[in-house]
Formats: sequence, C-alpha cells, structure tokens
Amino acid sequence: MSSPILTPSADLKGQKIIITGGGIGGAAGALALSLRGADVTLYERAPEFKEVGAGLQIGPHGVKMLEKWGLKERVIDAGYLPERMQFRDAITTEPILTMDFGEDFQQHYGGQYLVIHRSDLLSILVEAAQKAGATLHNGVKVLGADTREDGVTVHIEKTADGVREDVEGDLLVGFDGTHSVFRKEIAQDEPVPSAYVAYRGTSELPQDPDMKDLKDVVGYIGPRCHFIQYPLRGGELLNQVAVFQSPRYLEALTEGTEVPEDWGNNEEFKDAFNHTNEFIQGRLGSMWLNTWWQMADREPLDNWVVSDRIIVMGDAAHPPLQYLASGAVMAMEDAECLALYASQAAEQGELNWGEVLAEVSGERAPRCARIQTTGRFWGELWHVDGVSRLIRNETFRQAERGGWYRYADWLWDYDAERREYLKDPSKGELPEALKEWEYNIHKVVAQREEGRPAEELTI
Repeated sequence: MSSPILTPSADLKGQKIIITGGGIGGAAGALALSLRGADVTLYERAPEFKEVGAGLQIGPHGVKMLEKWGLKERVIDAGYLPERMQFRDAITTEPILTMDFGEDFQQHYGGQYLVIHRSDLLSILVEAAQKAGATLHNGVKVLGADTREDGVTVHIEKTADGVREDVEGDLLVGFDGTHSVFRKEIAQDEPVPSAYVAYRGTSELPQDPDMKDLKDVVGYIGPRCHFIQYPLRGGELLNQVAVFQSPRYLEALTEGTEVPEDWGNNEEFKDAFNHTNEFIQGRLGSMWLNTWWQMADREPLDNWVVSDRIIVMGDAAHPPLQYLASGAVMAMEDAECLALYASQAAEQGELNWGEVLAEVSGERAPRCARIQTTGRFWGELWHVDGVSRLIRNETFRQAERGGWYRYADWLWDYDAERREYLKDPSKGELPEALKEWEYNIHKVVAQREEGRPAEELTI
C-alpha cells in the first residue's frame, strides 16, 4: 500500500522558477519543484503564511502525494484518519450511505483518507519547501509579468513600503487564487456564486458529551442545506460546517436586482435549519457568527497557459465548489504534475517550457473541469426536496449495497504519471447519463433573460 518516497534530484538544476501565491497550492508547488532541483522563489502578499477556515479533507490520491514528498507521517500526526464517511438525511438523521475507509479501501486506492486543519497542512508544506531549498517571501505582491524569449520578467511590489522592482526567472507559476492577476490574461470572467453560504466552527471534542466518540466524517444532507462534522488534530478538535441556500441571494437572482453584499448573513442563518432534525439545530450554537463564506466557483478553463513561460494553477485555474472536498488536492496535483512533467523532460534532455506547460494544461484542465462540474451536480443532489429527496436517499442506499467504489474511482484513483486525460480528454466530461443536466444557476439566469416572470423561474 505504501508509495515510494521521491528521491530528490537535480533534474531542474539551473531553472529559476517564480511562484506567486503562498497558499496550499503555491507551497506544494515550491516543494515539488525544489525536490527536482529547481531554484524556486515564492512571493506571498500577506505578512504571514495563513489559511482561512478550519478543516479540509484529503482523499487517498492526495495522501499518496504527501507520502511521495516524504510528509505522510507528519500530516497524519497533525490530522486525523476517520474510520468512515457517513451520509445521513438531515431531516431524519437516518444513515443513507456509509463509506468505510478500512483495509479494503486502503488496498483499493493505495492510500488512506485524511482530514486536517488547513493551517496545519500549510505549515507543513511551507516548512518542507524551505527545507528542500525554496525561498519564500511574505509581504510581496506580484503585479504582473512580461514574457521574454528566454524567460519571464516579474513585476513585484513590497507591501510594507510600496517599493517596486523586477525579478527575472525562467518560469512563473500563478497560484494566486480565485482573483488571480494572471487568469485575467486568459479569461475575462467573474466568480459564479452558488447561492449557498457556509458557517464554520471548531470546539474541543473530548469535552463535548454528544460528540466525544465521533470517529467519522458525517454529512447531514437535506433540502437547501447540509451540516458536516469530523474530528481534527488527533481527535482533540471538532470541526463543524453549516451550509445553506440564501433566500436573499435567490430573490435578487430571480428578479434580476442587485445582490446584497451581506447575503447569507446572521439573520438568514438563524432560520436556515428550522426544517432539519433537532440534533442539527442543537449544534448551530457552535458556529462562528463574525464571518461566513459565500460559496462560489468559476467556469472551467480548457487552457491554463498564459504564455510559454507563464501558467495559472490552483484556484487561479479551477476554483471549485466544496462538495467533492477536492480543492486542496487539486492544487497539490497541479504542483506535482508540473514538477513531474518538467523533470521528465529535463531528464530526457528536452526541457522546453512551452511544451511542458501545454502538456500539463492538457492533462490537468479536463481533470479539473470534471471535478468542478461534478461538484455543482453533487451539491444540487445533496439539497433536493420532496420526492426527489426520497429518490436520492434510495439511490445512495443502492450505491452502498452495490459497491460505491465505481462512483469514486475517477476521483480518487488518479496519478498524473499515467497522463490519462492527455490520452483521452473526454474523461473530463460528465458521464453520458448526466449529459442533459444543467446547472441550476445557469438555468435561472437563462430563464430570466428570456423574460420569464420571477415567480415562474425554476429554483
């Protein structure tokens, strides 16, 4: 089951690579490229390396990458290995699908399932990247870049004093988030709000009499909302996430009026779970009320290459909705794919950055597009009401009885080494049975533009 740990190499020695963005993706990129011998400099505009939020989930494909980078034991010590993932009905709390992460799962996927605090994972990646030789700077904003025939000139600004300067490199990797400077050079698009908002909260797990024995990831899914619970930090911390559909956002969407900036606020939160089981309602007092996350993604890109020397990755290329719990792993996959393909090209004496970036984009763009699109569908499936909810519950039960691996293999059984999306880009499309499905947000906007009255729009 164990994956071999990567032996550091000098394949990319002499290649000066600049990374913008010091989140999980940027730190992973600095590590993966440094392990292949590249001279990596990372710029992060914030004064410290810090992740906003609490827990995140890492599937076996992500754990195998962390193991390859020599970090498996550290992340397991910092995180938690849940025994199962349970999906339960949010109205009745009855279990509808249980996914066991035991020995059979680990043999099937070659890795374990991990949950970890975002800040803990980032700290581990930052420290490992520095140990591997990367130079990481805080308080530096990347303003833009110019491509030269033999490299790239990157324009930076020090946030403390506003001093600007240019730095030279062979390659620029834009891990600069969903509001990326460099995505704008590929696509003139805006984030697509989902109408859903997330409230989060953490508390001490051993002191919680109702939850102290929790060993699983548990998701209560119901009409227009869901509620997630799982342990963190070796079982010392309880992570909870409450997500619901904002009526105020929907009203603005259907009527074509300006969306209020504070959609999903505390007033909406206090009534959003009134239709759910009393157990869920009793847990909502643990949520942080001073901040909430308006959930949005962007349309998938079919090309991430800005120029022969610049590529966007992570949330700059593919910000997803949260339903497949894959955002962090997608960014780590991007990092490993770039480092792997570049080192293989260099080992063969054929390192041409334009060709490497085209190959990386050709492999990663279809893969991430499928995750983004499936995430939208999965979220809608979680939140159905009425008869659709009953059918959904029975479908989940059938998946457990008939074997659910076949539904997850495309997501969790992935290795960039196989180049499977390069060989067959159609793998990035939804399964044939879902080809007629249309994202509800798109549907509402289209119906409104057709001139249908608000009361007739399909929500």
